Amino acid sequence: MGGVLADSRIGAMNEADVQSVLAECIDPNTGRDLVRDRAVKRLQIEGDEVAVDIVLGYPARSQYDAIRKMVAERLRSLPGAPRVHVSVSHKIISHAVQRGVKLKPGIRNIIAVASGKGGVGKSTTAVNLALALAAEGASVGILDADIYGPSQPQMLGITGRPESIDGKTLEPMEAHGLQAMSIGFLIDVDTPMVWRGPMVTQALEQLLSDTNWRDLDYLVVDMPPGTGDIQLTLSQKVPVTGAVIVTTPQEIALLDARKGLKMFEKVGIPIVGIVENMSMHQCSQCGHLEPIFGEGGGQAMCRDYNVPFLGGLPLDRRIREQADGGRPTVVADPEGAVARIYRDIARKVAVFIAQKSEDHSAKFPTIKVVN
Repeated sequence: MGGVLADSRIGAMNEADVQSVLAECIDPNTGRDLVRDRAVKRLQIEGDEVAVDIVLGYPARSQYDAIRKMVAERLRSLPGAPRVHVSVSHKIISHAVQRGVKLKPGIRNIIAVASGKGGVGKSTTAVNLALALAAEGASVGILDADIYGPSQPQMLGITGRPESIDGKTLEPMEAHGLQAMSIGFLIDVDTPMVWRGPMVTQALEQLLSDTNWRDLDYLVVDMPPGTGDIQLTLSQKVPVTGAVIVTTPQEIALLDARKGLKMFEKVGIPIVGIVENMSMHQCSQCGHLEPIFGEGGGQAMCRDYNVPFLGGLPLDRRIREQADGGRPTVVADPEGAVARIYRDIARKVAVFIAQKSEDHSAKFPTIKVVN
């Protein structure tokens, strides 16, 4: 079994029995067994003791105990009731991107969060997705790609200017455990960006490439709305592992979300799934639920394009207040119902990426021909 080492001293148990039990242990997040997912990285059997190392391909700090308990209970059911030692951890690797695009130094995976239309809560979703991934133990950055209307500085509560240690690259700003970069860190709040398309795309490329990102498992890119120059630049020149589409149930928003989805499909970027924002409003006085922007639009779009539905978020005043105050929901109310939805969405995104093929481009040597 690839990736599994067994001690030669096998007592009452044998390796085949242990492997058989591990193959029956289903990861509740992937729906697949741990052997098939190649999550079993070390198996040692010595006398009446079994030691197993489980290494997940996605960040799952909150899931460790449940998976450890499941594996230990199944192994203890073996004849002789062996003593069991199970360790659970995770390791994030680089996964495949568009053909012909190379990975960026210091970044293993890039997740684009996009919407065809503005005002659907894309930036709020992007920052909470990034924070949820970080809360599960990943190293995460966020790039504010909206040059005309940067919002991440306020949402993260960051002020000041980024530093440059070497005079060539910028050090990312930091807040709530995230590395962050935005044009908003480099200009005054009231300064409008009256730039034409080529200048905007050049600025995006510089923000991505000239930032000293430090060993990121994921870089979440908060895309501007639409399907214009910035979106095309990102999809053609930036190694994107997958795209998350944010919409509301409203038909007008879905029309534009479909255009964004089709754009990513045309350039070979996988659609991780769709997030439906403002799915339902709950009255703060009586608790009545009302679908102000319509019902079921996100799920219908998922069925039309055969992509996963990642989750629905309520129209909740606290989400807006927390983001405006520089402490988005996942850090402001980490145990609340809405934060749990964001964490569930983040886990689905990470699992989707973990199940993609590995990127091997960084392992190939660079060949130079010299006269």
